[in-house]
Amino acid sequence: MMSRTQITLESQAHRRARQRAAELGVSLAEYVRRLVARDLASPQPTADVTSIFDLGSSGGSDIATNKDSMVAESFHSMRAAKPHRP
Repeated sequence: MMSRTQITLESQAHRRARQRAAELGVSLAEYVRRLVARDLASPQPTADVTSIFDLGSSGGSDIATNKDSMVAESFHSMRAAKPHRP
């Protein structure tokens, strides 16, 4: 069963929506129905963030302790690689 409804769009949005519907070969009403159906579809399950823990070994490095020196080293090596502009 279908229900009739009325919506108000800004003229530019209305023009662009009609244009997009024409590109898809459907009516404006069908275009809006598809948008609503897609928006209301069941949300895709998201991965559990804990699944990325314990995936590998750090090899004994302690990034938390050494991160500042690692970032500085990377920054300086990148800067040294770029030629200076006058």
